[in-house]
Amino acid sequence: MSTADLRAVDGRRPGRRGLATRARLLEETRDLLATTSYRDLKVVDVARAAGTSPATFYQYFPDAETAILALADELVGESRERLTRPVRDATWSGRSAYETCERIAGTFLDFWDEHRPILAVIDLAATEGDLRFRELRVRLLSSFTEATVAAVHSQQEAGRLPDDLDPTATAAVLVAMLAQVSGHHYGIERYGTTTAEIRRAMARLLYSGITGRRPPG
Repeated sequence: MSTADLRAVDGRRPGRRGLATRARLLEETRDLLATTSYRDLKVVDVARAAGTSPATFYQYFPDAETAILALADELVGESRERLTRPVRDATWSGRSAYETCERIAGTFLDFWDEHRPILAVIDLAATEGDLRFRELRVRLLSSFTEATVAAVHSQQEAGRLPDDLDPTATAAVLVAMLAQVSGHHYGIERYGTTTAEIRRAMARLLYSGITGRRPPG
């Protein structure tokens, strides 16, 4: 959402100071989510951390959950560019194809590490059936999924993948793998592996899934 579309709770467009206050409230909401369950997040705590009052908070958000939704919506915009660019600009031939898969795996891991608290909230609330967060989770990965569908389809046209392979199903499975592993790689590492090895495994599975070829040694 652009700043021109932002409005306070009463419908007014905030000025420069208002936008700065809103941004500070969102920043403190993000920081508190790193140590506080989103169910326990209180408006008074966010306002105190931002150096303002609950009354000021309520000028911009009717409750703490709405602020979390605003943070999640910001992530959608970032994901469309950051996650999608490597697959959208890829050349799916030769060594560069595998290097693309390594970049994609690394980008997913970094993105989830940087935004772990809010992504965890999106995942939990969506799993619990909250349609707002479920829609955000779909939007978060939709551009990457569409770019991956296009990549799989291009490989079919080049004769590298079977014609009866469904590009949408293939892309969805690969995207689910990338997101799920990125969200839980610290837990996986407790079994005795490393982030580097997880990244390599993700890249190899992605490479085989899109190109139909065995990953380079």
